[in-house]
Amino acid sequence: MRVLSVTPAIVLRSRSFGESDKIVSFLTRDHGKVTGIAKGAKRSRKRFVNTLEPFCLVNLHFQERPHSSLVFIHACDWILFFKDITMNLEKIAHASYLLEITDELTREREDNRLIFEHLKQGLVAIEKNQPSLSVLAIFGMKLLRLSGYQPMLDCCRRCGKTQPGLNAGLRDEDPEVAKSKSSGGWRFGLRDGGILCEACAEFRKETFSLSLEVLQVLTRLQGVDSVATSSLNLPLSALKESFTILSRFIEFQINKELRSAPFLDAFCTP
Repeated sequence: MRVLSVTPAIVLRSRSFGESDKIVSFLTRDHGKVTGIAKGAKRSRKRFVNTLEPFCLVNLHFQERPHSSLVFIHACDWILFFKDITMNLEKIAHASYLLEITDELTREREDNRLIFEHLKQGLVAIEKNQPSLSVLAIFGMKLLRLSGYQPMLDCCRRCGKTQPGLNAGLRDEDPEVAKSKSSGGWRFGLRDGGILCEACAEFRKETFSLSLEVLQVLTRLQGVDSVATSSLNLPLSALKESFTILSRFIEFQINKELRSAPFLDAFCTP
């Protein structure tokens, strides 16, 4: 007899399968990402009432199926209903981005409870607060670290050269810092997974130019551990550019464009 597993889970995506079934992917607390089939989900009025849609936090009851990567979904019970997200288009756009990048950067059955907690915290932040670009950028940067893709920002990825003034404040007026801000010599290398000095960047095509201010914002984001942080007070233009770089870096890692990214263009404000 196969064992029935029960675990907290967040619905990542759901699609119809046949006339009455659904294929649903979950990020679970105890089993990593799990995808399963919910028999009769489109007709059931008891087992799956509104619990198989994205943004749902549920207790997932599932059972392994022999010779299949899909589990059998027995039932889902509500834990937390993100009502404000589902009723606000702007929050839907932000939450969809969180779900998509989490889905794309995690593998099936790769256990990582920290990613589950991180996604849960991100959805709670969007549910309870005004959506912000800061939350998206903080979430994306930490997700890259938790999934093993953290970019190197403290020195050139190829030669090890350090950036003058990197550790100075965002408003620093030191002459050397001011010179670095306008030099445009530093770039972010998608393929290298970090910053490149001007000389090393000549050997790469997939790069973004960086001002010192943007580099400082990226470094600041890398040091934040919680999306609940609301006192960063980052410059708007540098934050927007940093978010764009992070999104492009994620797209490079997954080798495709993010479907949710264009949807965010009309909403992204810090």
